[in-house]
Amino acid sequence: MSAPSKRSLSDTRIKGLKPRDKPYKVADGGGLYLLVTPSDSKLWRFDYRFRGKRKTMALGEYPYVSLSLARRRHENAKVDLAQGIDPSLKKKAEKKAMSDTFGALAGEWYEAKKGAWAPGHADKIKSRLDNWLLPWLKGIPIRQVTAPLILECARKAEQTGRLETAHRVVQIAGQIIRYAMATGRAETDPTPALRGALMPSPKKHYPAPTTPDALAEVLKAIWSYEGGVVVKAALQILALTFQRPGEVRHMKWGELDLEAKQWRFTVSKTKTEHLVPLSRQALELIEGLRPLTGSSPYVFASLTRRGRPISNMTMNRALQTMGFSTKDEITSHGFRSAARTLLHEHLKCNPDVIEHQLAHRVPDRLGQAYNRTRFLEERRMMMQRWADYLDRLRTGQESKVVPFPNSRDIV
Repeated sequence: MSAPSKRSLSDTRIKGLKPRDKPYKVADGGGLYLLVTPSDSKLWRFDYRFRGKRKTMALGEYPYVSLSLARRRHENAKVDLAQGIDPSLKKKAEKKAMSDTFGALAGEWYEAKKGAWAPGHADKIKSRLDNWLLPWLKGIPIRQVTAPLILECARKAEQTGRLETAHRVVQIAGQIIRYAMATGRAETDPTPALRGALMPSPKKHYPAPTTPDALAEVLKAIWSYEGGVVVKAALQILALTFQRPGEVRHMKWGELDLEAKQWRFTVSKTKTEHLVPLSRQALELIEGLRPLTGSSPYVFASLTRRGRPISNMTMNRALQTMGFSTKDEITSHGFRSAARTLLHEHLKCNPDVIEHQLAHRVPDRLGQAYNRTRFLEERRMMMQRWADYLDRLRTGQESKVVPFPNSRDIV
């Protein structure tokens, strides 16, 4: 075994090295040296020859890479050379392997996709990644992420009773691996093998007032709410249009055609364009907000956060203030279930018309998928009928509801 190379550097000497007008080298021995730059950076370098070619390998920056660590890296590189391995190429291969870990691919996938997601959905995805996948899979090469490893992560959520989360964890892992496949860094997706491996997730139902009496109670409370004009109007429009709470919160003045009595926007969940006919009551409410929020892009602008809509919890908090339980009685999302049920059971509206107005991508009985203008005239009539029905409910005149006009076209 050859004697160790004579070393010439010490921490005291390194700290005393001063920058000059041009970069200069201070050798430590065996090809290892410090490169001192005019900006006072001290960079570890190793000069060596491999297959007759002179090469230089970067080993880090002092003091982040200490003298002892630089020497260890230098010795490891010399061992590689003795075995016929180019240490620079080995370092690049190791760096590439690290870029192909599940954690690296997860971050890359998330950044590529999050722009197309609603902010709340993006937050949910990140939370599931951070809590259920990355702690165990982050450093594993994507090609070595197997079905049992993913199942182990999902089971951690399942064991805490989070059945829906457990299923979502498997879905997210599959999406990341398929992204890796599309970019040439994985060959197969193991998640199909997990079908049936987890306990079934119960279908989630938002609490909703799906009887006339229950809805009437909610409507009376909303129309007499005194907690804020913008929040009150948002809840009223939510009841009148039964769109998703996020879409209502983000309603923009530029999306409204008040002359045509309609609201046109892109559904965040499906990325399809949707059209909502506006009833007389909805138009009056929206016009009433113009003096207050007309200078903002948002109809339901936050009065405390300039240039932003009201927050995603504002409407649920308002319902709680009115005395309703958002766990058992109603959430802001529950108006969709209320409308779907009562439009069909009490106003006898055509289910296809209702589903189109809900912006559901469900094919109708003829196999035709969602189209924003399909049943448009019927939807206009239905939305006005719904608004009139809500008026009667909250004023106690439900018995005066009359049959739907042109019912043969609607029912």
